[in-house]
Parts: sequence; C-alpha cells; structure tokens
Amino acid sequence: MDGSHWFTMRSVVEKLVQRGHKVVMVMPEVSWQLGQSLNFTVKTYSTSYTLEDLDRTFKEFADAQWKNPENNILFTSEGSSIKFFELCFSHCRSLFKDEKLVQYLKESSFDAVFLDPFDSCGLVVAKYFSLPSIVFARGIFCHYLEEGAQCPAPLSYVPRILLGFSDAMSFSERVWNHIFHLEEHVFCRYLFTKALEMASEILQTPVTAYDLFSHTSIWLIRGDFVFDYPKPVMPNMVFVGGINCREGKPLAKVRLLSLCTRRFTWL
Repeated sequence: MDGSHWFTMRSVVEKLVQRGHKVVMVMPEVSWQLGQSLNFTVKTYSTSYTLEDLDRTFKEFADAQWKNPENNILFTSEGSSIKFFELCFSHCRSLFKDEKLVQYLKESSFDAVFLDPFDSCGLVVAKYFSLPSIVFARGIFCHYLEEGAQCPAPLSYVPRILLGFSDAMSFSERVWNHIFHLEEHVFCRYLFTKALEMASEILQTPVTAYDLFSHTSIWLIRGDFVFDYPKPVMPNMVFVGGINCREGKPLAKVRLLSLCTRRFTWL
C-alpha cells in the first residue's frame, strides 16, 4: 500500500531486516513513495495506469472528501470514491499476469505476508499462496475486522467507525449506530464489488470479503485503549499503538540550584 499507509509500515519492515529476516517487497512500478531508499529486495510489476492517472484520481477523491464535511457512509458510493478504489484494486490483476513474478513468489516459500488491508491485493496474495497473513492497520472500514476475526462487537456500546460516538451512547445514538451498521452491509458490498470480482478471477472461485479477511492470522492494530473505548478483542488481535513513534532521547541533566531567601521584618 502506498502513501501514508506505507510510511506506517516501513519502520516495522526495516526492523525486521535489522533482526536478520529476509524481506521481499512486491510493488507496482507506478507509485508515490514505494521503493525509495530501501535496503531490502524489491520486486516490481507493470500496471495498466500511469502516475498521472493515479494523481488525478486521488485528487478527485480527496477533493470530494473536503466537499463532504460529514462522515457519511453514503460518501463511499460517490463516483470519485468508487473510481479511486477501483484503480487501487486494478493493479492486483496486473501482478498475477506477471507469470515470472508469480513463479518467483511460489518458489520462494515465504513464511508470511505482511500487509495493509486498505489494499485487498495483499489478502488475495496470502490466500492464493496459502500463506499466513499479518494485517497492520489502525482499523478497518466497514464491518470486516469484526467478522474476519470473529470478534463480537455489541452495537449497544461499541460505536461504529466515523460516527464519533462513545461507549456510553444514548438511546437515539444506539439507534443510529444500528442504522449505520446496516448501511455498512449495503454500501460496503457495493464499494468492494470490483475487488471481489478481481479476487474471484484470480483465485478461480467465488470469493467474499469474509473469505479474504478471515484468512488473517494476526491483526496488528495501531491503537491503544488509552485513546480507544473498551470493546471485545480476540487473542490474535495485538494492539501496537505508538509503534510508529520515535524513541525519545534522554532528558539533559539539569543542575538544581538551591536558593535561600531572607526574611526581613520592618518596624
């Protein structure tokens, strides 16, 4: 995954390399930040779009978000959003058309796939090669985190993402929480239609979002209950909030001066 998603993953990948692990990064030739100053193996594949196409589509997507100040799930069904997500998903088909790269991945016998779920291609790769997958994310839009991890998320006190509710919801907020959850089931299916079609084509079997996300072995969640409201979690959900923060330097030594004050009595 490109952009800010890659920035959050990069520090973890570099730590893996420092500890002696062999890391191979598979990336499209067209990208913003991927592949810059990397000290590990990189495998690329061609795409059907150019960098100009990527820039233009993302700009339309970003501009539409500023025009929509309310976090409404209906926003995801707008043309600019669908177009951007379809462009993000399309490169996965290009990856599997590269027979030489696919053969290399198959013969390399990797131990796991480290991925960001915003781009479903990593999930498809893990399932295609029957490899354990490690998801690294702050959260997952829609309801796929709870379903994929088989984790209960009671709507009475677990607010849906984007709503901004707390775990202590009023009756009306709980009603809206339920309605929003229903909207997710309707529009998220529409949003990921192209991705699931692509996955079904590559895996040569009908695939649902649950099939892809339930294959995840470990969920590394960049969150912490210091900031998040309490909710049920599963044993394979590990919270790594703050993992991207730089280690603080020791404080400089400060000499404490003892100041004596004199008291005067005026007559």
